[in-house]
Amino acid sequence: MDFNLTEEQQMLQDTLARLVREQYGFEAREGFYQSEAGFSSAFWQQLAELGLTAVPFDEAHGGFGGGGVDNLVIMTELGRGLCLEPFLQSQIFAGGLLQQLANPDQQEALLPPLVSGELHVAVAFEEPQSHYRLNDVACRAEAVEGGWRISGRKSVVIGGESAGRILLSARTGGEQRDEFGISLFVLDPAAEGVSRRGYPCIDGPRACDLQLENVFVASGARLGEEGRALDALRYQQGRAIAAQCAEALGSMEEVFSLTLDYLKTRKQFGRPIGEFQVLQHRMADICGELEQARSMAIMAACVADEPDSEDRSRRLAAAKYILSRAARFIAEQAIQLHGGIGMTWEYSLSHHAKRLVMLSHQFGDDDHHLDAYAALLEVA
Repeated sequence: MDFNLTEEQQMLQDTLARLVREQYGFEAREGFYQSEAGFSSAFWQQLAELGLTAVPFDEAHGGFGGGGVDNLVIMTELGRGLCLEPFLQSQIFAGGLLQQLANPDQQEALLPPLVSGELHVAVAFEEPQSHYRLNDVACRAEAVEGGWRISGRKSVVIGGESAGRILLSARTGGEQRDEFGISLFVLDPAAEGVSRRGYPCIDGPRACDLQLENVFVASGARLGEEGRALDALRYQQGRAIAAQCAEALGSMEEVFSLTLDYLKTRKQFGRPIGEFQVLQHRMADICGELEQARSMAIMAACVADEPDSEDRSRRLAAAKYILSRAARFIAEQAIQLHGGIGMTWEYSLSHHAKRLVMLSHQFGDDDHHLDAYAALLEVA
């Protein structure tokens, strides 16, 4: 298997790496984090002008037909810069759902502004009790004349505070944890009956909780067949997991680089502390975890767009487990090797550490994915 990037992918990586390096320094990132939007609209506009917001979309929808490896290249560089823009949630997760489930009229209305970066779309799939189970949906939609009435709660919708539209899972049939009976709706967050409470997450991006009380959506707002959205949610979450693995890889590579530089420059007893063998052994352990994480992130990217299968699900669960374990290990080791400076707000390492710990919990923690992997082995 050839693991080298194509010429186009190498150009994509070089372009984005340069853009992140020039426009997304740590001090600038702190300014974006403190802003009302929680990210840089100007940086997002630059991504759109370079065509990067169109990469994950099919050419038929105005995109570039990018696959898992193209998403890996983008997300690795965004992770290296701790970028706050909702690329994963809007362009990969929500965009994938719209391409898979939306009818031609819905795609014509939503995909062009999404591809061009003019519209942000978030996905509301978590509820206070769901704990990583996509089928645990208490939010209900009842059919009424001309559409649906939706009531319920959604929690920690990443990117939902600034999204122009939200894709929301709601139960149109069955009991709370049934596999069937889950539908997906396009929600206007400004609609009557929608309460949106926004807040910054501990690792940087902004999210929101949604309270819905008899919110009316027209019949044309439902995506796909009634009650059959769960398979698409799981498949597209798998693509998002692969992209998230790439984001974590970029952050881990930056943490490794920062730690290596520190060990080479920080002196004690007249010598750089990196000359002490015990610290060299710890860096070797970090390097080993990083290489394993890189291999698993590449594997996840390669299978992300394959047809749904138990083998694809097993590989993605394995990748998420290894990346989550490596992310926590590398974050903890890097802080210890830095001493007190590793915890200061003014140094990017502490923010990478927070981001890595949080990434290891989003879309399921390592226990969740280890259980999923074991269950799929039993099936095989």
